[in-house]
Amino acid sequence: MHEQSLAIETIDLVTREAKKSGVSFIREIVIEVGYLSGVEADAFEFAMELMVKGTILESAAMRIIRTPGKGKCTACNLEFMMKQRLDTCPQCNSFPSEIRGGENFMVLSMAIE
Repeated sequence: MHEQSLAIETIDLVTREAKKSGVSFIREIVIEVGYLSGVEADAFEFAMELMVKGTILESAAMRIIRTPGKGKCTACNLEFMMKQRLDTCPQCNSFPSEIRGGENFMVLSMAIE
């Protein structure tokens, strides 16, 4: 379950940044999880809920933003939304030749006090 490792790394990252800035309380954290990132958002959220106990994020609200993937079909030149890597072009049923989005996994923001 690599979501647990990602949760630990996310908590470590936020803790380091908070210490650098002298922040003692984080109200909210916003995390982007792309559909094509390889991260199972529900498993990551569950891991975070377990791992934040006793950390600066224990009382923080966590918001996960799911971003769809985008594929570019060279057969018909259509750019289309994807939820899985194996999604095909809705116009010509070809596989995308290029992935143009939805692969991100990142902390977008933290609301601090």
